[in-house]
Amino acid sequence: MPSENEKNNQIKEFGQVPVNTEEGSGIHCITIIGQVEGHVSMPPQNKTTKYEHIIPQLVALSDDPKIKGLLVILNTVGGDVEAGLALAELIASFEKPVVSLVLGGAHSIGVPIAVSSDYSFITPSATMTIHPVRMNGTVLGVVQTFEYFDQMQERIVEFVSSNSGISPERFRELMLDTGKLAKDMGTILVGKQAVEEKIIHEVGGLKEALHKLHEMILAKEGEV
Repeated sequence: MPSENEKNNQIKEFGQVPVNTEEGSGIHCITIIGQVEGHVSMPPQNKTTKYEHIIPQLVALSDDPKIKGLLVILNTVGGDVEAGLALAELIASFEKPVVSLVLGGAHSIGVPIAVSSDYSFITPSATMTIHPVRMNGTVLGVVQTFEYFDQMQERIVEFVSSNSGISPERFRELMLDTGKLAKDMGTILVGKQAVEEKIIHEVGGLKEALHKLHEMILAKEGEV
């Protein structure tokens, strides 16, 4: 059982409490909050999710026989595309049951992370922003730059459509809509709208997410 100091350190560093697998249910919770940080460190005042923290955790949890399921809770503005896709791919290939819950928001690259689970929930007031890929810094005005952006967007479109019920055509339509956001392209979906677009499975909160995860764990154990 983790000591009080270990628990406090986990809360401080990773924003999570270690699960007591000896007495608990074997469910581990991972949070994706603030901005998904990639290869460049964000300013210290920014709330971030560091992918170098999450990746080794997912590997360890996958290999731990005491862990039976994973709950991923999201409230993120998005962030680094490649880091976000790396986390999404890793969660999608997690061999144990995974349920995601969108609280507050799962914007931009948070969308692929939200749909990477086996089953997804969104609270009624939570939002998801779907928009084209952006890039900071110097951008060369050449054809190759456009092709690179297009290729990166297609990676996101393909992943989301492969891991949810939305079609690639409809996702692109939402991504490139010019009538929903001021001075920008894209679409904001609120709670039920994300379910109606078949991106998220169901509207619900923590109770529903945990109930579904327990259900999936029992079903998986019954297969063994």
